[in-house]
Amino acid sequence: MTTTDKQSPASVAADLQDERLIQREGIRGAVRGFATRVRSGDLGSLPVVVGLAIIWIIFQALNDNFLSPNNLVNLALQSAATGTIAIGVVLVLLVAQIDLSIGSISGLAAAILGVGLTQMNWPVWLAIVVALAVGAVIGLVYGLLFTRFGVPTFVITLAGLLAFLGLQLWVLGPNGSINLPYDSWIVQFATSMFLPPWLAYTLSGLAVLGLLGSDWMRDRRRSRAGLSTGSKSIMLIKAGLLLVVLVVTVWYLALDRGVGLMFLLFLVLVVVMNFFLVRTQWGRSVYAVGGNVEAARRAGIRVNRIYISVLMLGTLFATLGGLLASARLTSASLSSGGGDVNLLAIASAVIGGTSLFGGRGGAYSALLGIMVIQSISNGLTLLNLGSPVRYMITGAVLLLAVIIDSLSRRSRASHGQA
Repeated sequence: MTTTDKQSPASVAADLQDERLIQREGIRGAVRGFATRVRSGDLGSLPVVVGLAIIWIIFQALNDNFLSPNNLVNLALQSAATGTIAIGVVLVLLVAQIDLSIGSISGLAAAILGVGLTQMNWPVWLAIVVALAVGAVIGLVYGLLFTRFGVPTFVITLAGLLAFLGLQLWVLGPNGSINLPYDSWIVQFATSMFLPPWLAYTLSGLAVLGLLGSDWMRDRRRSRAGLSTGSKSIMLIKAGLLLVVLVVTVWYLALDRGVGLMFLLFLVLVVVMNFFLVRTQWGRSVYAVGGNVEAARRAGIRVNRIYISVLMLGTLFATLGGLLASARLTSASLSSGGGDVNLLAIASAVIGGTSLFGGRGGAYSALLGIMVIQSISNGLTLLNLGSPVRYMITGAVLLLAVIIDSLSRRSRASHGQA
């Protein structure tokens, strides 16, 4: 990736022009700025959102149960574990690296949880802490091998895929399967715990207030720095739209069981990671390293620390996703973390809008991507179509996402040179 792909003079000028339009013309300026960005190839999450809407419309037309409250609650719960793993994949892709071992790490975490609860008689919190500690150490080793010895992450994590799969089999023992205690709180958390409607509405209101507060503080910082600030009307419209979406979603899901705590945890993780990526120096460094590592190094960014922290977070999210998946299935077995976990987590990040070439994407890519993939899987299941069709459609969607990413990069490069 060249510096043109990340922050060319033309793109910086376009950003300043958008800010002036929004400041001067409010809503009309925001619409014009958005149209300008789309024409220049900066599509953002637009293709994913449009694609998800089309998928939902098609499946609802083919089966009336697809958008029922019961099915959407199930869809949310099905998305949480793999979506959590996908957050880590997004972070790794942002620095233009790859982790092929996330499935094996999630399976190892499930094995540690199962053995810890049933054979070692550990309390749940200790089993979770041990699993997360193992995940963090794995990420640290990955980071040190990459930064100190220059071994490509593709090779490191491919070796990890095999090694940790073997370690998972060794931890599980000869039986190869362990049933988790159903009365354990982590199992209840993943299967049977839902927010009461009043609390879900309260959290929705707090989320909107948090958005307003965050935007207001950002405008204050920009004002102190002598930079242009956003339109207050746009700020209020964003908050109002978010409130409507959250209230309607909570109301509709409450017609069945409501918002699952496991899915809420996934959403919180997405929001928290988005905050760190967008609003902190560490997040800006991540994008800088992914955009142009040499330029980032010359700018004084400690590149090795960024790589190590990102790889550690990637394995931590894989570990947490494995714990949630085993808790939802109430078991840890040879199939935990196997099958298509690796592919679906990586595909979720890419389909959600994270570039394979680094420097572009965000935490919300994990949410959008897993919703697309899980919607396809869920809809095909309702239509009694099996895995072959699901794999083919998911593969086609993934290829389309990469094509869109390549075309948008080419369009941005051509505008940057213009």
